[in-house]
Amino acid sequence: MLLIGANTTEAHPVTGYRIKQAVKRGAKLIVADPRRIELVRYADLWLRHRPGTDIALLNGLAYVILQENLWDQAFVAERSEGFEEFRRKVEEYPPDRVEKITGVPAEQIRAAARLYGQAERACIIYAMGITQHTSGTQNVLAVANLAILTGNVGRPGTGVYPLRGQNNVQGACDMGALPNYYPGYQLVEAEGNRQKFETIWRTELPSTPGLTLTEMMNAAARGELAAMYIMGENPMLADPDVNHVRKAMENLEFLLVQDIFLTETARLAHVVLPAVTFAEKDGTFTNTERRIQRVRQAITPPGEARPDWQIILELARRLGHDWHYPRGPEQIMEEIALVNPLYGGITYARLEKGGIQWPCPTPGHPGTPYLHAEKFARGKGRFHAVEHIPAAEEPDAEYPLLLNTGRNLYQFHTGSMTRRTRLDLIRPEELMQIHPQDADRFGIKDGDRVEVTSRRGRVETRVQVTDLVPPGMVFLTFHYQETPTNVLTNAAFDPVCKIPELKISAVKIRKL
Repeated sequence: MLLIGANTTEAHPVTGYRIKQAVKRGAKLIVADPRRIELVRYADLWLRHRPGTDIALLNGLAYVILQENLWDQAFVAERSEGFEEFRRKVEEYPPDRVEKITGVPAEQIRAAARLYGQAERACIIYAMGITQHTSGTQNVLAVANLAILTGNVGRPGTGVYPLRGQNNVQGACDMGALPNYYPGYQLVEAEGNRQKFETIWRTELPSTPGLTLTEMMNAAARGELAAMYIMGENPMLADPDVNHVRKAMENLEFLLVQDIFLTETARLAHVVLPAVTFAEKDGTFTNTERRIQRVRQAITPPGEARPDWQIILELARRLGHDWHYPRGPEQIMEEIALVNPLYGGITYARLEKGGIQWPCPTPGHPGTPYLHAEKFARGKGRFHAVEHIPAAEEPDAEYPLLLNTGRNLYQFHTGSMTRRTRLDLIRPEELMQIHPQDADRFGIKDGDRVEVTSRRGRVETRVQVTDLVPPGMVFLTFHYQETPTNVLTNAAFDPVCKIPELKISAVKIRKL
């Protein structure tokens, strides 16, 4: 297992536990992470690369695999295209050069390449540490290159595992909660797709994609977006450059927030609609391995709170759309099966017997435990020649420290739920991690309070002096509204998927 850009024992604890179990059964583990995360203790190799150098590291592994003939030549010949262009690019990343870019010793790069390349079955596990960069798309392509090069696709125990940040992100994307896709990843711009959905839904649909979250905030700030409807999201703590986010939302003519608590974002809304928790509604969740599972109501919702689907239905009716689902979520699932081929065979009756992994195109289909067994969705897998791209903002004389962000085990996301529990007794405040060398340099001791400043804003936090982070880097979570870390972070984004570069910002600190 190659784990890169993911701190699973804290951000995805169930997955982290499974990784520990696999190691105890004899699996080999490579951890690539600038921080000394818990799984380093279980790893055969720890590659402590500089933040933002993932492409160089992955290209360096591919270089060694090619040089030492550890690649799956038959798989590459039969199942891929674009190999020669990829090979030429990778030849520019010998271990000695990669060491200078990443800080990882060349011998460690060779050892990791051999461990991964010689494995009968190997997988790559990644999360937001790979994607939340201005080079996020290229990072993911570099991961895919490595899997295809070694033939680690389409078999049990192989593959690429992108860990989702929240429990039903996968299901939301499957349903078309993306600006450029209808349900089932059917492109909005494809004329046939649009006609299909216009016929089924009996309405006219746009022919061009909408805006991503980052683009929405920028459009709102410019006065080009009049209204926003936010469901179960808290951008006032979760999004980069929070001061810009606040200005954008205050510039809206109308802000509607639908949530289970009065979050920092909901406090800015003109109208707040009370939603219900997972335990107060029926439906399905789809997890990171594409497994669709039933969610069953266990608790009666309090007060005026309603399930999201009922709220949306009532809004639609008031806007003149006569939607009817008298049998509730089960009937909605029947429509999902009609419009989304990946869910074509999914019914509540089948899910009563257990979860099913999509694609499940027909009622008799058993589901798909792993993808790409015979061929890729696009036919042949495609190699991409990707180049190391520096971060949009790096430390300099004025802002000498690199800020990295993430989660800790004791709180979740923006703390909307966990900070209302007894978990707050364990970790009630932010603790910025800083290396002892940097603490000495700035005259800071464990437990001191500091001011952290970037080009976008400032926050105050208490300090934890630790060698879990490397010299020159500090680490903050975004769980605490008292220390709103994303006031500091950079809204520069990947040009392809528009994801912001939350993982790298330049900051300075001052003892208070």
